[in-house]
Amino acid sequence: MSAPLWLLPALPLAGGAVLLLTGHRADRAAPTAGAVLAVATCALATVAARAGADATAPFLPGLPARLSVDGLSAPLAVTVAAVAALVLLAGRAGLGPSGSPARFTGLMLIFTGAMLTTVTAATLPVLLTGWEVMGATSWALIGHGWRDREATGAATTAFLTTRGCDLGLYVAAGAGLAGGAASLALDDLARTDEPWRSVAAAGVILAALGKSAQLPFSFWLSGAMRGPAPVSALLHSATMVAAGAYLLLRTGPLLAATGWGAELTAWAGAATALVLGLVAVAQRDLKQLLAASTCAQLGFMVLAAGAGATTGGTLQLLAHAAAKSLLFLLSGAWLSAYGTRLLPGLAGAARLPRALGPLFTTGALCLAGLPPLALWAAKDVLLAAALTRDPWLYATGLAGAALAAVYSTKALWYVWRPAPPPATAPPARPALLAPLTLLALACAALTPLALPPLRTALERTLDSGGRPAPHLGEAALSGGLALAAAAWAWSRGGPRLDLPAPFTDWLGLERAARALVVRPVLAAARLAAAFDTRVLERATDTVAHGALALARSTDRLAERGLADGVNALAAAVRRAGTGARRPQTGQLHQYLAQAVAAFTALAVVFVLVR
Repeated sequence: MSAPLWLLPALPLAGGAVLLLTGHRADRAAPTAGAVLAVATCALATVAARAGADATAPFLPGLPARLSVDGLSAPLAVTVAAVAALVLLAGRAGLGPSGSPARFTGLMLIFTGAMLTTVTAATLPVLLTGWEVMGATSWALIGHGWRDREATGAATTAFLTTRGCDLGLYVAAGAGLAGGAASLALDDLARTDEPWRSVAAAGVILAALGKSAQLPFSFWLSGAMRGPAPVSALLHSATMVAAGAYLLLRTGPLLAATGWGAELTAWAGAATALVLGLVAVAQRDLKQLLAASTCAQLGFMVLAAGAGATTGGTLQLLAHAAAKSLLFLLSGAWLSAYGTRLLPGLAGAARLPRALGPLFTTGALCLAGLPPLALWAAKDVLLAAALTRDPWLYATGLAGAALAAVYSTKALWYVWRPAPPPATAPPARPALLAPLTLLALACAALTPLALPPLRTALERTLDSGGRPAPHLGEAALSGGLALAAAAWAWSRGGPRLDLPAPFTDWLGLERAARALVVRPVLAAARLAAAFDTRVLERATDTVAHGALALARSTDRLAERGLADGVNALAAAVRRAGTGARRPQTGQLHQYLAQAVAAFTALAVVFVLVR
């Protein structure tokens, strides 16, 4: 039953490659073809998840390629494929970029295939392959409008930041080999010897924090909002940023085995949920608010990975994927209609057309963690595990959950303000409303998964049984706190929730990165270039000129003299040869006379010597 598993990443990868190679000739058919392929991929993911397949093929000497759909990867694979299908359907209905639809759709499919490879990878080399392709295509998707220099600059910043952190995975692979994990299976990394186990854990944590835009690498997600709305809806909900959290959930045993990795991961996630929650509250740009909230919500998943709450982290990932892709798609629709992303400019956006307002409200209330929507129930599951580890960790997570209610309510307050109707209303066609409605329904439909008995069944599937379950009082506390925070935020109004710098500019993290990393690296590069030009190049030229002069002198003094000597010797030999031929006349009497003369001479010499 391995065929559907191989086809799962291969179908979108092959379809995307064909669209890219076809180019503009496929522009007209690309949106429909992409949506059909994505729906087929979603069906394959469902089949593979039900079968629980495992597949192996030769890859590198001693390192086979292994794909596996187990309890953790199955729901993730279905979520990735489903969100990709709904986003491409929404793009086909008018939310996609206007330029080069074949290139855009092809890249979206390749990106989806790479994420599915990452999710189903059972070994580190296969995961790295999907990870690399995902990083490269994310750069091309964020910078899809390549004539926009700010978009290409943001794409480069995102690529270099995540790429630098990705080096941690290569370090982890080397440590795994050195520590005895010969096949580099992800499950074997926890069984490697020290100190290689700690080195591998450090590499995995670095790569995951960078990919998931956690502190201190959160800034790249702010610039990535320059990409088209479907790119934000796919990359920053179920894929790309979710890949880092998934990697930490997958390697939970490795983090726990180090004795320090789990605690570090949990606190990194909790700090991001709290601090980036404040950054989200400070934003006056809807997409920036959603971007900062993405970092904060991913912080809960990272916290779950550190706290050993695999079930809570998985539920958080699924619910966040539905809510955030819905909100990004709607923000793209309003951006194209209103021509602004600023919240004051979007006043009244939820009122016209009426169909979009309730959908945005559903996504925002889910993001706020209000009961009975999915993110409320998911947070309780992971916070219950945090409470057993450290009450301060639980309190920090609870504060981050309250902030989620504040920034979500801030967005709702603006878009529901009374305002004159816009000159151009955003599209509300059935083809667009269908995928958006499905995402909104998922925000509520996923809640039972976090409650018994479905949660118990999910824990058995994830093989994470025995984790603490949230008590009724904890659920009531988190739900009541979210309701109170939302009511307080609504009563204060959007403008009074604005926070000063440095929260408005993402804590100045990008400036700090430029000051601490980019500028020193560029200065070192310029110094190396100057040393190369002024020292190494000149030294090389001097040595070359000296060698050339020596060669000319050698040619003039030695080689020419040697040639003259050889020529003189040749002339002497030639003359000797000419002289030697003279006695050879062919006359017998002359040979007899020469012999007599020679013997006579020898006799005289013999007599004289004797």
